Amino acid sequence: MLKAAQRQGRSKVRWWIAGLMWAAIAINYIDRTVLSAAAPRIQSEFHLSAIEMGVVMSAFFWSYALLQLPAGLLADRFGQKKVLGFAVLWWSLATAATGIASGFRSLVALRVALGVGEAGAYPSNAGIATRWFPRTERATVAGIFDSGSKLGGAIAMPLIAGLLTAFDWKLTFVLTATLGIVWFLVWLASFTDSPADHPRVNAEELAHIESDKVTQDTRQPTRRQWRRLFAHRNIWAMCIGFFMINYNSYFFITWLPTYLMKERGMSVLEMGWIASLPLIASIIVEIFAGWASDRVFASGKLSLTATRKLFLVIGLVMASSIGFAAFAQSPFVAVLLLCIAKSGTTVAASQVWALPGDVAPPDSVSMVAGLQNTISNLGGVVGPIVTGAIVGATGSFVPALLFSSALIGIAILNYLFLLGKVEPIQFGDPSQETRIHEPADLSA
Repeated sequence: MLKAAQRQGRSKVRWWIAGLMWAAIAINYIDRTVLSAAAPRIQSEFHLSAIEMGVVMSAFFWSYALLQLPAGLLADRFGQKKVLGFAVLWWSLATAATGIASGFRSLVALRVALGVGEAGAYPSNAGIATRWFPRTERATVAGIFDSGSKLGGAIAMPLIAGLLTAFDWKLTFVLTATLGIVWFLVWLASFTDSPADHPRVNAEELAHIESDKVTQDTRQPTRRQWRRLFAHRNIWAMCIGFFMINYNSYFFITWLPTYLMKERGMSVLEMGWIASLPLIASIIVEIFAGWASDRVFASGKLSLTATRKLFLVIGLVMASSIGFAAFAQSPFVAVLLLCIAKSGTTVAASQVWALPGDVAPPDSVSMVAGLQNTISNLGGVVGPIVTGAIVGATGSFVPALLFSSALIGIAILNYLFLLGKVEPIQFGDPSQETRIHEPADLSA
């Protein structure tokens, strides 16, 4: 059997798993983006103010952000197969139920319910990436699965715009919910938490996956050790930086349709196609950025720390162009700048989602990813509300876009100076710790 396996070469089951991770995130974003595409019609039907619509858009993030850490802990404890599978099923049912909303309160409640399910997606995927991929492929797989968020949004915009033209908006939520139910059935039949338990993973692929695994410490961390982990400078830097990125990024799945229609004078159908362009462009850019950073690191020309920081800064410089879009006279130029800005957030995201596997203790990757995503999604909580408040107070999106760009500048400084050496944090060895007050390692 071994000789047969050698003749066949290394199996590639891990890339099928990456495809399922990608599909979960794509469906995740289709289901959360439906409201954004339908927002002008829902706002008109229920007579919601800009502030009320901002609260409805934000409500998803209340539960989504709050439950990131618990979802990560559950995924580490009970396995990503159970947690991610249940999460997708839950949010699919919540999406379908949104079709029965009757006003402001019910919309808020159903969006909170959606966030409960979707909280399990990213922490679980971060844990799966560490279990199923060696370190030299993690930025690639992070770029792949996170790019699903952009495709989900890109598909949703023209799809929902077409459905809104042909049908009542309530039916749209029911139809999109079926995607997650189908995925759930495929997931149960296709995934195992450990590559060693998968019947289609051969010895060569398993050896490749485990080629640079850190020796796992099976002891349960103490309360004091958890405190040291949460006080670590890199954990703070990961959380602060991703907050700034998410504040910027979620403009594209909350207020962008309204911006295009009210600020740029587009129709519903025009909005549907144009709003998808930044998301489509960012798909290609993110996957390429993840692949390129893995190649740079594997070449030995830059350390892991230097590689992560380089691609983070490149992406964030691109993302800052959202501020220039505010002053563009031409809708074409504005959309082009928004495409660059959104692509920049995804270049950064390809590194952001590799970082938990780079720095977390081996059995705590989903938990650290959940913590990072908890703080980052506070940007999703406050972003739509702040944008709505600025637009309501000024009657323009210009100051709102400039504020987003300013936050990106803070994120650049955060990753350059607060993020230290990117290496695994050791629970039980205080001498290996880097405290938040220590100077950043810029030379690594």
